[in-house]
Amino acid sequence: MKRILLPAGGAILATGMLAAGLAGTANANPDWAFDTMAKDAPAAVDVANFWLEVNDKTNRLAQATPYTWETKATPTMSVGGGYTPDGKPGTVAPIGEEKKTAAKIKNINLPKTIGKVFFVDADKNLKWCSGTSIQSKYRNLVSTAGHCVYDEGKNASVADNWVFVPAYYQGKTPYGIFVGKTAYTHYDFSVFEDKDKDYAFVTVYNGVQIGGGNGREVTRKEFSEYTGTGTKIVTEKDIDKAAYDEGVKKFGEDGPYKKAALDSKVETVAKPDDAKANIEQYIKDGKDGIKLVGVEVTKSEYLAAASVKDDLANGAQFTRESKVIPISQEEYKQLLVDKSNGKFFGELLEVKDGNTVTGWTKQSFYLKKWVKTTTPMKYWVEVYYIVDGFIKDTGALGDNVGGQGFTWNQKTGQTVFAFGYPADAHPDGNKAYTGVTPKWTYGKTSGKVYVSAADKVEEHVGLKSSFTPGADGGPWLVKYSNAKRLGYVNGVTSLFGDQDKNNRYDLITSPYFDGETAAIYNKAAAVWSGSIVKK
Repeated sequence: MKRILLPAGGAILATGMLAAGLAGTANANPDWAFDTMAKDAPAAVDVANFWLEVNDKTNRLAQATPYTWETKATPTMSVGGGYTPDGKPGTVAPIGEEKKTAAKIKNINLPKTIGKVFFVDADKNLKWCSGTSIQSKYRNLVSTAGHCVYDEGKNASVADNWVFVPAYYQGKTPYGIFVGKTAYTHYDFSVFEDKDKDYAFVTVYNGVQIGGGNGREVTRKEFSEYTGTGTKIVTEKDIDKAAYDEGVKKFGEDGPYKKAALDSKVETVAKPDDAKANIEQYIKDGKDGIKLVGVEVTKSEYLAAASVKDDLANGAQFTRESKVIPISQEEYKQLLVDKSNGKFFGELLEVKDGNTVTGWTKQSFYLKKWVKTTTPMKYWVEVYYIVDGFIKDTGALGDNVGGQGFTWNQKTGQTVFAFGYPADAHPDGNKAYTGVTPKWTYGKTSGKVYVSAADKVEEHVGLKSSFTPGADGGPWLVKYSNAKRLGYVNGVTSLFGDQDKNNRYDLITSPYFDGETAAIYNKAAAVWSGSIVKK
């Protein structure tokens, strides 16, 4: 499946204003990647039907087994120095608080947000991990481990038929089955299988309950005339322009063939042949969709670029934009902080009259870039189904079970509660868990980093625990409220270790959640998915 990689940070400026839709520095490295899973409603319905289809008296959910990376415990990990956060700590509040109880609770109340992640691995085996619903704009996001979304050793290809089932129990789906739409992870895990980035955030469609029979595709006429007891469903199938034109020619503008404009796309293009003659138009409004804008760079990059005086169509320097601008003392102080954090590339200057500071200036540096903005079109055809039984939209994930908060750049040594569905036996054969019901473990995370060259691990957080595989992907929650059953996701179970070499797991580890994790979470948390059932 084709992977789309997007760069992080920065700004591209047009003359006198921000160029809408343009973001990214000239030489920034991408931090995150995403993959499409079930691309549209028909594909998502197929995925849901796949898992709920009864085979040998049980559905495939009940037939899946825990996904394990290795048959033995991770080799003993060495311990390194402490962590240095890459920025300030941050938090996103949870959603769906449950009622507080006045009674003193001795046992741990398991959160409704946790559940099992099911998928088909590269060897066509039915597998599962753990995961949790996490807060997002559209209440449609799942947090889990990266290896529970991408197959290790298979060029990190995204897993097939990926779904999340909160509160899963023995093949039951009390809140519905939530089909994965888009998976977000760190570029380094996606491409290099770097386990220091072994986390993923997956947007899911609204949940569905399916039962009582199989769906069948019918014609538009059959659909409109159907009066039986089955459920009538309209879904959408993506097509290309040629198929759309042919469909409209056959059925007319009011037929099942539809189109809509998508978000504009900006791409770099070559300098137009008439650039010199129409330079002012290219700078101000653009011509034929092409515009001349400025890309912010460092002063050294700016000075190294070719310059042609009084000829805006040639050369690389954008001298008109790279000018000294007076600023306030407040902006000057803020830009000093931004410069130290690598967010401002220009120069700052105190203007003095003798020893007295009389003002402040900034100077940013820009190189020319020719860009073209296009508005792609989406084409689809409505597909009509009759389901002999029912298919029900159960709503957004967060509306059903709530969503845990999210936090990053936190100090280690805090108490965390880890949840999941441990299932595998210990390396010595002892089987302490069944994987049927969720379990919890807690303790303080290590103040040191765990390192394992064999597993490409250089800075994992450790927690003493006897959890076994099956719990991987489950959340590590700080500030967990037993009354509300909510906390803040600050890690996910990634590896299982045997530190005292007695053939029993005694350690679980997680990637450290830093500012890069937050950036990937923020991308996923703002993406809509919607329903796969349209009546």
